[in-house]
Amino acid sequence: MAKNVVEIDDSSFESEVLQHDKPVLVDFWAPWCGPCKAIGPVVEDLAGSFGDKVKFVKCNVDDNPVTPSKYGIKAIPTLIVFKDGKLQDQIVGIVAKSKLEETLNNLL
Repeated sequence: MAKNVVEIDDSSFESEVLQHDKPVLVDFWAPWCGPCKAIGPVVEDLAGSFGDKVKFVKCNVDDNPVTPSKYGIKAIPTLIVFKDGKLQDQIVGIVAKSKLEETLNNLL
């Protein structure tokens, strides 16, 4: 995992995501998920270009069942963007990098 994408868990979700002062993109994923592996490098690439404006984190749904359940995640990968502690946008499945860039730019 790229150093500009932080791994979080259920216990750190509130402090790392909901209380963060910048928008946060959360990548809900699992190691066995092929589409998750495919979108991972896209998220890491975006973290490199948006890193000073947006925080990027990953949450393994197998190891951390509470947070995905709280947000109704039924399929992975699911990317959720939070701003000021509130869910702003949710993207399920693989999408083009340009769609993710557009989503992030709309929040900034």
